[in-house]
Amino acid sequence: MPVQRFAAVIRLRPELEAEYRALHAAAWPQVLATIKRANIGNYSIFLRDGLLFSYLEYTGEDYAADTALLAECPVTRDWWARTDPCQQPLDSVDEGEWWAPAEEVFHLD
Repeated sequence: MPVQRFAAVIRLRPELEAEYRALHAAAWPQVLATIKRANIGNYSIFLRDGLLFSYLEYTGEDYAADTALLAECPVTRDWWARTDPCQQPLDSVDEGEWWAPAEEVFHLD
């Protein structure tokens, strides 16, 4: 199965930037293990001018099912309860979206 690349953006609330950075500096091991179990790797979050940009590579066969594993994990849900208040979705997100998917317009292996 070829690697699928996903990217997304969201705003970081400036008053909670220090908290967000601290959480990610000590990311919870069970959350990281669950991400890996969902066939997600090479996962990064970047920050620029108040925008968080995430990039990940997916190597599984059913992205929806694998990412549903994240939501099923109580520790991950607790993690989101701490990180989500630090974030603010873009005005352009679709109903039910949190992070706004970004379109890949170029790639070079």
